[in-house]
Amino acid sequence: MNRRQMIVLMAATGVAACNDRYHSPILPQAEEIGTIQPVFVATQREPAPDTEWFSSERSGQTHYLSLDVSIPPGHKKGKIEYGFAHPDPEKSFAIAARHDFAGREAFRAALRRTIGQAPPNKREIVLYIHGYNNSFFDGVFRTAQMIQDFDVPAIAVHYSWPSAAHPLGYTYDRDSLLFSRDGLEQLLYDLRSTGPRRIVVVAHSLGTMLLMETLRQIEIARPGWSRQALGGVVLISPDLDVEVFRMQAKRIRALPQPFAIFTSSRDKALALSARINGAATRLGNLTNPTALADFPVTLVDVSQFNSSNSHFTLGTSPALISLLSNSTTLDVAFQGDRAGRSGLLPGTVLTVRNATQMILSPDLLLEKI
Repeated sequence: MNRRQMIVLMAATGVAACNDRYHSPILPQAEEIGTIQPVFVATQREPAPDTEWFSSERSGQTHYLSLDVSIPPGHKKGKIEYGFAHPDPEKSFAIAARHDFAGREAFRAALRRTIGQAPPNKREIVLYIHGYNNSFFDGVFRTAQMIQDFDVPAIAVHYSWPSAAHPLGYTYDRDSLLFSRDGLEQLLYDLRSTGPRRIVVVAHSLGTMLLMETLRQIEIARPGWSRQALGGVVLISPDLDVEVFRMQAKRIRALPQPFAIFTSSRDKALALSARINGAATRLGNLTNPTALADFPVTLVDVSQFNSSNSHFTLGTSPALISLLSNSTTLDVAFQGDRAGRSGLLPGTVLTVRNATQMILSPDLLLEKI
């Protein structure tokens, strides 16, 4: 990757390249200032030798913890107000509390208690898997931001795989995905064992490759597990070869439902990835659903909301967040009756055999939803 490509990718991913991304102090006073979003975390990052947090190095064991993330009073939807090493709870995301678990059993026990104490309508788990060029805090803060902005009534869990957190670390990150498959597999089994009403897995960018590879290996060992255990999968801007995805999906056979893929033809990071990988397109900027016609998936085209060529339009566009936060619109996206969707949002839905494509527009905000 040359210097120009590196600069483009840094801008497209919207992630700052600074040392602050690796550190953040614990500020107990933030509990009284911001909105607290608890996040359970499992990570295969090696603890950093000079801090109490986690580095980009790979760890042979999984570390488990829970964090209280404080979201500032003036938070704006679609934005993470970063403070990192110098957070101000009045203005930026901050870590208000941390609890480390002794191992898997303690982690599962804590999750089980949290589920049991939650109201019946909040006993779901949303697992978020970050993408390329993410530090430990990038992923944790993104998890909290999405749960908050979309007002998701669920327990947040984040899987932090050892990304290099550097624009030139693409190859390292690709190798880290392979390294992390077993850890993610174990986490999925553990989440299932805690008894949630439903598990929804959300993966972004290269994290989608990690998820698909993990589901593939689960299906080899336990055919049918994914469809039975997972209540939905969301791939956001997947940096994944279309043909590779097709082979993974064939091996999984019965994809979890609903299975949504958020795409954008304006995603510069994916356009660059396609060039680097010698392909015409990536799954995340696919514009024609025909390539996925064999699979029961929903492609949600959010290109018209991507005015800044973002690599994370779903989480950064306030207008799109407003549209998708409406439960009626989400029901349209995930209705079981696939053939009847076109009448619900006229002119926005295309169906090609098993696959459906929804093309979302800011104009939908003007409709009665």
